[in-house]
Amino acid sequence: MRKIDQLLLEYGESHQNATNKMVHWICVPAIMFSLIGMLWSIPHASLASLIGSDLNGFANFGALFLLLATIYYLRLSFPLFIGMIVIASLMAFGNRALYKWSDSMFMSSVLIFSAAWVGQFIGHKIEGKKPSFLKDIQFLLIGPAWLLHFIYKKSGIPY
Repeated sequence: MRKIDQLLLEYGESHQNATNKMVHWICVPAIMFSLIGMLWSIPHASLASLIGSDLNGFANFGALFLLLATIYYLRLSFPLFIGMIVIASLMAFGNRALYKWSDSMFMSSVLIFSAAWVGQFIGHKIEGKKPSFLKDIQFLLIGPAWLLHFIYKKSGIPY
């Protein structure tokens, strides 16, 4: 069995309840978006100077996180990597817009992040099982891939 199949299967064990699954469809993307927003908010002039450019506003710690996360997905599954590139791009452009338009991107991101985690823990309380990441931290990155694999399955795309 491929590693990605094992990870998705193990992640799915604590995500059987329909309500918990619905909560994850809302909260996992919200957590991902807000985490990127919090990282994007970290002063990043030194990162831009290190590479010699601000890359049109994308030389920041949020974009760096997305790059590293997509490399992780590439190691697991090329088709999921392609899908996560699309998702990461949407998240990056959304956060770039938020950064340009918001005076309090960090606080907005913290509020979304906090509310989404409350939702996650409520979902797991309903499920009656602990979140997978408490067992293995890499499951924080598997959550988005777990959602994406459902889209792939419904679309008939092998992952």
